[in-house]
Amino acid sequence: MSKLLNLTILNSLIISMILLFSIQAYATHQRAGEITYRHISGLTYEVTITTYTFSPSAADRCELTINWGDGQSSVLLRTNGPSGVTPAGIFCEHTGENISSEIRLSIYKGVHTYSAPSTYILWLEDPNRNLGIQNIPNSVDVPLYIETLLVINPFLGSNNSPVLLIPPIDNGCVGLPFLHNPGAFDPDGDSLSFRLVNCKGAGGRDIPGYKLPNEVDLTNPGTFEINELTGDVLWDSPVQQGEYNFAFVIEEWRNGIRIGYVTRDMQVNIIACNNTPPEIFVASDTCIIAGDTLRLQVRAIDVDNHKITLTATGGPLQLPVSPAIYNQPGDSVGQVSATLIWPTVCAHVRKQPYQIFFKALDNGTPVRLFDLKTTNITVIAPPVVNPIVTPLGNTMLLNWNQHPCNEADGYRIYRRAGNSGFTPNVCQTGVPPESGYQLIAQTNGIAATSLIDDNNGVGLVRGITYCYLITAWFDDGSESIASEEFCANLKKDMPVFTNVNVLNTSTTAGSIEIIWSKPTELDPVQTPGPFIYKLFRSQGFNNAVKENIAEFNNLNDTLFIDNGLNTKDTAWTYTIEFINNTPGNIFTIGFTPPASSVFIRTIPSDKQIGIQIISNVPWSNVGYTIYRQNESGVFDSIAFVTSTSYIDRDLVNEIEYCYLVRAKGTYGTAGYKDPLLNYSQEKCDSPRDNVPPCATNLWVEVECELNSLIFTWDDLSLGCAPDIARYELYRAGNPHQLIESFDAGKLSFTFLPPSSITGCFFVIGIDVNGNSDTTNYRKVCTSIDDCPRYRLPNVFTPNNDGYNDYFIPFPGYTSVDRIDLKIINRWGVVVFETNDPAIRWDGRDQNTNKPCSDGVYFYVCEVYEIVGNPETEDDKILEQRTLTDSLHILR
Repeated sequence: MSKLLNLTILNSLIISMILLFSIQAYATHQRAGEITYRHISGLTYEVTITTYTFSPSAADRCELTINWGDGQSSVLLRTNGPSGVTPAGIFCEHTGENISSEIRLSIYKGVHTYSAPSTYILWLEDPNRNLGIQNIPNSVDVPLYIETLLVINPFLGSNNSPVLLIPPIDNGCVGLPFLHNPGAFDPDGDSLSFRLVNCKGAGGRDIPGYKLPNEVDLTNPGTFEINELTGDVLWDSPVQQGEYNFAFVIEEWRNGIRIGYVTRDMQVNIIACNNTPPEIFVASDTCIIAGDTLRLQVRAIDVDNHKITLTATGGPLQLPVSPAIYNQPGDSVGQVSATLIWPTVCAHVRKQPYQIFFKALDNGTPVRLFDLKTTNITVIAPPVVNPIVTPLGNTMLLNWNQHPCNEADGYRIYRRAGNSGFTPNVCQTGVPPESGYQLIAQTNGIAATSLIDDNNGVGLVRGITYCYLITAWFDDGSESIASEEFCANLKKDMPVFTNVNVLNTSTTAGSIEIIWSKPTELDPVQTPGPFIYKLFRSQGFNNAVKENIAEFNNLNDTLFIDNGLNTKDTAWTYTIEFINNTPGNIFTIGFTPPASSVFIRTIPSDKQIGIQIISNVPWSNVGYTIYRQNESGVFDSIAFVTSTSYIDRDLVNEIEYCYLVRAKGTYGTAGYKDPLLNYSQEKCDSPRDNVPPCATNLWVEVECELNSLIFTWDDLSLGCAPDIARYELYRAGNPHQLIESFDAGKLSFTFLPPSSITGCFFVIGIDVNGNSDTTNYRKVCTSIDDCPRYRLPNVFTPNNDGYNDYFIPFPGYTSVDRIDLKIINRWGVVVFETNDPAIRWDGRDQNTNKPCSDGVYFYVCEVYEIVGNPETEDDKILEQRTLTDSLHILR
């Protein structure tokens, strides 16, 4: 009986091995793929899986399983190609499209609704890749793994992934540069960036032994790189024939925030050939004003006089409204030309350029070579037209025509004192800072075409020429071409401040010089005089609480020294009330806009002091001279800056340094002294080491057999922190949990987690002054997929010979919280059950404590595994998985 049973088991094992080999042979076909998605509504998305496979393979799939990233998965059916029978003899409603004798294009689609906004990784793992990939060892046994990041964030708006318009299958020649571009088009107009990543296999992990294509032959490595802005992949000199795979991610950015990515895993076949690729000639960058028609000329030549197929693809050709038109020319020998025509409309306006990808393909042998060129096309909005400005007292009334683009969200109004002569360059939109203009207002909606500029309620300065530019703005941050510059001046019927100058720095005896220019365009009928200046002072930059500090009855009294002030710790702001003092007709003509002293703040740091310059004045400060006191007590100029901040570097810690700043200003209008020079108070401080060590790189190695994590990190003493004192290892969470603290010389640590290897971890450095930062770190995360999953054998031999005496799981598993195992005999009686993942069943019936007889039993095991990357031990997510199989007891 025992021999018969052993023979049966042996036959079963042989059959299993044959089946396993058959499955492996059956499952070798994947060449390339990617996952993209389209937002439908709310939390619902349509996902598209695109794969390129080895056409004759019996592993052709009518369906694929997508993992949605929220713990759920779905089977997606293929949607392209006619119905028919696959190479495996299976009928499919859609069999894909054979784009060559060895390449099949398959598209799978499905819809999923998420339960809540979050970040989700959509992934697919499909066995296996095709045989013989040069840079993937034993590729026939390595699955294809691709993933896409979906960020659902209501504050960032809805999002669609980039669409990749150029297929991920290419050919190249030995010794000739290979070029690829995915033809990425973002339907939302988001910014895209590109970076190479390793091809991934089982569990989404890097494939062991994977190399970039240029690293296969290290005697002639050459370069293999991707342009992070354009997506051009360049392999400068392939040297070895064969098929190569490489992967890159296309990341989406909106307002500086990454909102998703798509991973493309693709294949190139390098062949020996003596052919020269064709060459394309076309403009690389251009712009077009919405409403105009773009006519883009393109031509290609082939020095080998081969026939050329000239194609075009790209976002403009995919648009639902007024798309670009490209009538592909017929194949032509030696040279070919064509014109892309695009009648643009306002709906095409966006900040990011559109891309058109031209491909010239020859008919050479043994491989058809190509050239690929990209043209960036920026569609810009036309300018606001017919702007006019009318002075009204101490305000300006602005009017303009409604913008022709209904898609615009409103207007932006810019102002400066004095004429700049600014005229936009070709393709220039918005208003550049170097023009001297400042944004003073932004309106919502395009119907309202007027604005009163009252300088935020404080009024404009009399006697000044003010100039304006207006643009239309759009929700993606783009702006139209600026309007023509238009100007007007206010009548100088009020005093105008020119100086608020700190003469002396003290907490009690400080002094400030205030100077103004008298009014010169008074109306003798409306304001016959005489006149009074009332000078008011406020502490700081707030003009709400005013103190009357002086009065002047003579228009030529235009200077006042304000003494007895604390100029060391605060700024002072001044305004003048101008009064018509005609007997019987006394009234206030108006208040001047406030003008403050220049005030500086210092920010000490390690061997440096930062200086912030603050003022609130009606004129424009165009630059600042920074002075530092030398050893003789004299203030020497050390820098001139146009920004309101400066950092004085290479200082000695704990030594006092003193500074003051001179502001250089202007009204930009004739009739005023120019420049307007005003000094700040003196400010002293000492640099000190208050800078924490920089973030350190952290690596983790998972020891599955020992259920441990081995951490290693950089030695910061060799770089940014020579004064490092110790390191601290944390589990990331809210709050972070300190795991261990180490002396500066220790750069590794083996951690035995109490329950699970899953989690996110980081290390910070602490210097000798105690500086550290637990908000700036580089974390690493581990998950259950870093180790083998929990598995059970189907045979054990409890005969007390010291070998295989217990029914236990296969070694190497981690992160199992608990199990619910029941072992049942052939009559349905439970003979053993446990919640202990280690099990250690000795083959005895729990009911009788007697050995169970040899034979076949069955088990059902509910496994509760800790998945994802929990931030704390208490923040773990359990995934339930059911294992069922037969179990043989042999003695």
